[in-house]
Amino acid sequence: MSKAPQDIIKAPVITEKSAGEIADGKYTFKVAVDAKKPEIASAVEQLFGVKVTRVNTANFDGKLKRQRYQIGRTPAFKKAVVTIDTEGADVTYLGKGGKSTKAGKKYKTSIEEFGFGQ
Repeated sequence: MSKAPQDIIKAPVITEKSAGEIADGKYTFKVAVDAKKPEIASAVEQLFGVKVTRVNTANFDGKLKRQRYQIGRTPAFKKAVVTIDTEGADVTYLGKGGKSTKAGKKYKTSIEEFGFGQ
């Protein structure tokens, strides 16, 4: 049973590093801990209408926290850096009778809903 895209992508990670990588087409998200790379790619494509070229993930353990005599942990999380296709080139294909037809790409080349503008 597959998850809904909203259940896979939890939140954007907005840091100085992630803000600098947006110019290269790399967006950073907190994702579900059990999400796999193909699931993350399809969720980003469905939610934002972009073409994903690469997904890099990193798992983070929760930090140990103390409060007087009690020891606990913060929740573990998974971070995904998603690279999207930023090329705006038109696609050319052959139609009937050998005619060459140009068509624009059917997906966006940036994510405006990420939390801040470029």
